[in-house]
Amino acid sequence: MNLDRLLSSYDYYLPPELIAQNPVTPRDSSRLLVVKPDNTIEHSIFCNLPDLLLPGDLLVLNDTRVIPARLYGKKSTGAEVEVLLVEEKEDNCWLALVKPGKRFSVGSEIIFSDDLKATVMGKDEATGGRFLQFHVPESESFWTILERVGNIPFPPYVTESQAKVEQYQTIYAEKQGAIAAPTAGLHFTEELLAELKKRQINIATITLHVGIGTFRPVEVEDIVTHDMHYESIELNQDTVDLIEKTKKAGRKVIAIGTTVVRTLEGAYQHHQQLKAFSGRTNLFIYPGYEFKVIDSLITNFHLPKSSLLMLVSALIGRERLMSIYQEAIEEKYRFYSFGDAMFITN
Repeated sequence: MNLDRLLSSYDYYLPPELIAQNPVTPRDSSRLLVVKPDNTIEHSIFCNLPDLLLPGDLLVLNDTRVIPARLYGKKSTGAEVEVLLVEEKEDNCWLALVKPGKRFSVGSEIIFSDDLKATVMGKDEATGGRFLQFHVPESESFWTILERVGNIPFPPYVTESQAKVEQYQTIYAEKQGAIAAPTAGLHFTEELLAELKKRQINIATITLHVGIGTFRPVEVEDIVTHDMHYESIELNQDTVDLIEKTKKAGRKVIAIGTTVVRTLEGAYQHHQQLKAFSGRTNLFIYPGYEFKVIDSLITNFHLPKSSLLMLVSALIGRERLMSIYQEAIEEKYRFYSFGDAMFITN
């Protein structure tokens, strides 16, 4: 079998001390590993990004905002419960991951606070999650209570962080709905964005509400048989126009993060051309995929055997990427959500 299809081909060992527990300050002082078109590598700092771009290039950002999706409550029996909201299905009804999940049958009630309770309405076979119908007083909205009762869910490998909640939001986060940050965007500062605009580097936005599809592990050895969970995406006409203008001028469309890649390529897949789109995608990108929209990518370093690692491999080649990861480890780059970034310039 083609090695690119084997899950084991995307494994690597990361020394635990290289898992970033806290973000750097300022944000743009993180390191940036630059992969040039000739495959040579340059070690830089994120604040130097403007020097690596040309006037007319386009950066596409994901403007999703992380919600306080982690809730702690109790069953009516007093047993403690942890809930991670995944996706809103309809008014105040959410798909959620519940721990311990096996004890939650239809009709079970969870009490989070005096003004927030939920009833288990059913089970989702695809994720093993539960559908929870939340009950809130008529005088308050679910979102208002969630801001008060919920917690921003840091990734499970961030175990010793002193990071503030706002450090797990991009500075341009706007539209509520994500359960994890689009972490490639965490490196941007207001000053860096201003410098980019000053140099006539254009900025556009999309929205992908990061859900379980982004971080759900790939568990099948033949990766082609992996099923991605659907996530909500939005590509507006202004961004489409900017992309078309950029390509006509011969400049590059640079995705800031894998969620931007999935949005742009997913929208293209839906229409078989680049058009505005608001809906859902379960696009799974792995080696062999032909990119239709993006030229370059800025992304963080990803977990072994993850769909994100496979997406980046599709852009640069699996063997080349795994070799770059080994160099990053030797150079002691900081990995994962609060870690450093790499820029595949292509």
